[in-house]
Amino acid sequence: MIEVNNLTRKYGEKVAVNNISFSVEKGKIWGFLGPNGAGKTTTMRILTGYLPPTEGSAKVAGFDITKEPLKAKKHIGYLPEIPPLYNEMTVKGYISFVAELKGVSGKERKTAVGQAIEKAGLSAVAGRLIKNLSKGYRQRVGIAQAIVNNPDILILDEPTIGLDPAQIIEIRELIKSLRGEHTVILSTHILPEVTQTCDGVVIINEGQLRASGPLEEIQKKFSEENGIYLETEPEISEDELKGVDGIKDVLKSGNGYKLFWEDEEKGTKFLNEFIRSKSLNIKEWKRLSSTLEDIYLKIVASDKGGVK
Repeated sequence: MIEVNNLTRKYGEKVAVNNISFSVEKGKIWGFLGPNGAGKTTTMRILTGYLPPTEGSAKVAGFDITKEPLKAKKHIGYLPEIPPLYNEMTVKGYISFVAELKGVSGKERKTAVGQAIEKAGLSAVAGRLIKNLSKGYRQRVGIAQAIVNNPDILILDEPTIGLDPAQIIEIRELIKSLRGEHTVILSTHILPEVTQTCDGVVIINEGQLRASGPLEEIQKKFSEENGIYLETEPEISEDELKGVDGIKDVLKSGNGYKLFWEDEEKGTKFLNEFIRSKSLNIKEWKRLSSTLEDIYLKIVASDKGGVK
């Protein structure tokens, strides 16, 4: 549904996006992550046809956004970081106005506007002026204008920025309800939001792609160094574990230890033999894994010359 191939965007000598490639399957919600200045907004502007790429290509719904922009844009709904609202208009009037701009015919417009207002949870405020709405409702209006033409693809730039916790939950649930019917790219700095909402993730930094794929695959690929958490009864000493062949490092953690393999196959074999020889009971044995936040911070720190 979305295909980005070797995409590059330069501003003079400045390379904002540097040869990135990724794809998003139909009906999925993908998080788009990166620190400020990473190139996220530039990429989204290219995907929506607001900016041309310097090199490479981007296809949405099978149409090249540069070669067939009008056909591609018919399949796109876009919510920029600052929603493009007209404060003196009513919610219903504004959504109807956007529907007309997007080419929704007069016969279908009333139905399309009603559905967008209902999906965005705006029925109770449809007749109110936008300037009198809370920020949470204004974000909902922004989402409603993005979906009024029932696009295949939604690109949402920081849709929960500046909202209070209750509003964030409401917008998050709204976005989740769009899964399946729409393919969604969600740019955000709130990592738990991605974990709770998205099927996959793209992480870019300094204009370059650092990771891309389904969340489970990303977490598996970037899991803590190859190792396990082990807790036994009775407890054993750190020095004893360090003496087991195939174990590279041992780190005390809670009531047990994090063990990092030098050779996983050899380490597992000799560790099991060690446990049997000591007649130990295994209380917990689990593979170490990293949260999305761990992965993100590790990638950003690595780019800055920090933690590898």
